[in-house]
Amino acid sequence: MLKIKKTEYAYECGTDEAGRGCLAGPVTAAAVILPDTFKNAILNDSKQLSELKRDVLKPIIENEAVTFAFSHVFQEEIDEINILNASILAMHQAIEKLNPKPGFIIVDGNRFKPYLKIPHETIIKGDSKFLSIAAASILAKTSRDAYMNRIHEEFPMYNWKQNKGYPTKEHREAIRTYGITKYHRKSFRLLPEQLKLKF
Repeated sequence: MLKIKKTEYAYECGTDEAGRGCLAGPVTAAAVILPDTFKNAILNDSKQLSELKRDVLKPIIENEAVTFAFSHVFQEEIDEINILNASILAMHQAIEKLNPKPGFIIVDGNRFKPYLKIPHETIIKGDSKFLSIAAASILAKTSRDAYMNRIHEEFPMYNWKQNKGYPTKEHREAIRTYGITKYHRKSFRLLPEQLKLKF
């Protein structure tokens, strides 16, 4: 059973990201403050749920949240500042859009940088422990998936509609065949043999 809150703060926000391990597209984070009365039997870590369940939960979370926001950090910036910094930046940008502002931030994972002077705590597997982090994981994933579906239309040969930019065999084959696009993360190892020296 996921807990509603970690602290006694009136506005505790959960934050999480999606797309860290992808070869293309943005890393997307969401931040959510849920009311203390929020209940939902299906809500869990987005990775544990089918696309259908995530799509059902998205409007429920958006309608019932005290406040929510998401933010994309795109591939050019990921290449410039690295994926960890880009993930944290996306979380900060999502938190910045919240109104009211949180009194406490709970973060999925074990890495975060302080945001303003708001106290925070990182929680490993937080998306399977706290409802607000699970809700943020759903909004991050569905927002990012919607973006990947849109850019799929531009480059259908990579099948981003299906793989969402993750390093599937099919995605790597497409990179091998067609090369890379403006949406690919150039700082990532896009093909397994990329780093082998050819003499």
